[in-house]
Amino acid sequence: MTAVLDRQVAAPSGPSEAPEASGPRLRRRLRRRLRRHWQLYLLLILPVAHFVIFSYIPMANNVIAFKDYNVVAGIWGSPWVGFEHFERFFANPVAWDLIRNTLMLSLYGFLAGFPIPVILALALNEVRLRFFKRTVQLVTYAPYFLSTVIVVSMLILIFSPRIGFMADFLGFFGQDANLLADPESFRHVYVWSDVWQTAGYSAIIFMAALAGVDPSLYEAARLDGANRLQKIWHIDLPGIAPTIVVVMILSVGGIMAIGFEKAFLLQNPLNLSQSEIIATYTYKIGLLGADFSLATAIGLFNSVINLILLVAVNIVSKRVTGNGLW
Repeated sequence: MTAVLDRQVAAPSGPSEAPEASGPRLRRRLRRRLRRHWQLYLLLILPVAHFVIFSYIPMANNVIAFKDYNVVAGIWGSPWVGFEHFERFFANPVAWDLIRNTLMLSLYGFLAGFPIPVILALALNEVRLRFFKRTVQLVTYAPYFLSTVIVVSMLILIFSPRIGFMADFLGFFGQDANLLADPESFRHVYVWSDVWQTAGYSAIIFMAALAGVDPSLYEAARLDGANRLQKIWHIDLPGIAPTIVVVMILSVGGIMAIGFEKAFLLQNPLNLSQSEIIATYTYKIGLLGADFSLATAIGLFNSVINLILLVAVNIVSKRVTGNGLW
């Protein structure tokens, strides 16, 4: 009580005294917390140093997007050109094709690939035969360990017009036998092969969330006579809703950062109108064409769009569902 009265008396003495009075107190509190939890702060040093050295310091090199980069003059010695490289990119007729291809491929992949791991996890959660459940998990999880090069090699062999069995199968129904040479088929091959490779791995996250659902809810639902679909709808889905929202936000945040390797390896001159995306074009401009400033400007534009999408989806999610990344 005495301390409260002392603070009430000291408050009107002047606005400049409050920070001076709180400064030493904050420092003492900080030192006390550091002494108490020094082991945790010590553990933080290595990951923080990793992010600073390998993630944040290299960001400074993005400045060459606003410079006419010269290898001899170096990054900081090259002359400033403002937004010239961004204007060059948008003045290029191929720019909007790149943005459209990237968005279409990313949205198709998101719409096709996001629900399937959730459905797979819900279905496996209902399986009571452990051998069958583990076999399905192994079969769906194993493709994740295959490298992109191996997956693309398998696709080329499967869809090869000379030796691939899909050529004979599609040819029997009068369809085009060479899907990799068909621009309209490129997106289907890319997206569904990606779903096959990653669905089992992504389902593990939702199965872990399902393991945390309170078992008493299932008992109560069973006593009320709920069937399996009703349990899934009223217990499982609400139970993993926060996890679904977080995974969805992360997926939408990286919607413009679609993988470079697979698109580049599946690319050929016949499907280039659909397979040329921002990542592959940046590689060709930057490393093959040695126009580092333009490539950096395109990459920076791509990252800014991703950041805007991530923040927007997080805000919408917070307002609609109450869940978000921050």
